[in-house]
Amino acid sequence: MKTRHDLFPPFFALVILTLLCTVLIPLGLSAQDWKTALTPRQWSFPHDHGSHGEYRTEWWYFTGNLTDNEGKRYGYQLTFFRYGLAEQAKIPANPWSVRDIYLAHFALTDASNGTFHFRDRASRKGPGFAGAGKDAMDVHVLNWSAVMKDGKIDLNAARDGMELSLCLVPAKPLVLHGRQGLSKKGPGPGQASYYYSFTDLRTRGTLKTPGMKNPVSVRGMSWFDQEFGSNQLSPGQEGWDWFALHLGDGRDLMVYYLRKKDGTIEKESSGTLAEPDGTSRHLTISDMETTVLAHWKSTRTAGRYPAGWRIRIPTAGIDVTIRPLVADQELVNTVSTGITYWEGAVDGKGTSKGKEVAVEGYVELTGYAGTLGGVF
Repeated sequence: MKTRHDLFPPFFALVILTLLCTVLIPLGLSAQDWKTALTPRQWSFPHDHGSHGEYRTEWWYFTGNLTDNEGKRYGYQLTFFRYGLAEQAKIPANPWSVRDIYLAHFALTDASNGTFHFRDRASRKGPGFAGAGKDAMDVHVLNWSAVMKDGKIDLNAARDGMELSLCLVPAKPLVLHGRQGLSKKGPGPGQASYYYSFTDLRTRGTLKTPGMKNPVSVRGMSWFDQEFGSNQLSPGQEGWDWFALHLGDGRDLMVYYLRKKDGTIEKESSGTLAEPDGTSRHLTISDMETTVLAHWKSTRTAGRYPAGWRIRIPTAGIDVTIRPLVADQELVNTVSTGITYWEGAVDGKGTSKGKEVAVEGYVELTGYAGTLGGVF
């Protein structure tokens, strides 16, 4: 198994990470200093694809399952994070006055040879550095970017032999999770986020892994999440298991479980089922049954991760089993968040409404190799 990451981060990234992890978070920009997700939101698109600076944490999250012209299979992740350090910059008119920092993760999985490559970055707002538009999706960290124009999303990223250039076109309307986009993460007031997705993005473009001479043309399906809030997790929660799955009959399934430190599951854990016609419904924890079938242990971090699942939604007639395309899809992020987690492409099969279906998608597992710190 081959993995790759930034061994020598730029100086400014080290400074940002040090400030974030050792000074600014412990000194306490508490959630009380920011707006919190309390009630259902009145959404306005495309404006709400942009940045929501009144909330402390925000991310634009892309994952996808792709195939080249020879039938070889790939997975990708391109994620942008905004983390607020202050409600207002000390000198708002000064472009160098820091209010937010921007973090990004980029990963490629090549199922044909069992390799996984990743990079992470951190930067501050500034000319050519990083930023996010307020009125539309236009986010970048150095030369990694996600821009939406005329209903299409262009993704671009390149670093150390890894390249990604994709065009994503929504095949379904966006989905609001939870209650009109208010996604509960715990029982406390404001312990929630605003959360929506494009669950079905038809995808075309090119990618290149470090072992390739030239980029290859790919096509497939992507999933996009945007989420923002200020007080998502409680001290008693240690991480989450998140599933974004495409079923062969056109149904899309999102499920997340918030794990507590005492070994139980937060009762606010939930999901969303999007039907082929674009309609969707909220799933409560009582609607979902998930069984872990296998585990994988990292030789780098000693983290022990689930590595196979059976997911049942009896009320929707869904019963599927999924496994990772590659066992080792662990990201050890030394430059940006400092958080280690597993995020990878999966596939499987099962039944939906009594008919056999193939399944593909992505799974994210956090809190299995260290804590999430103060970032979330």
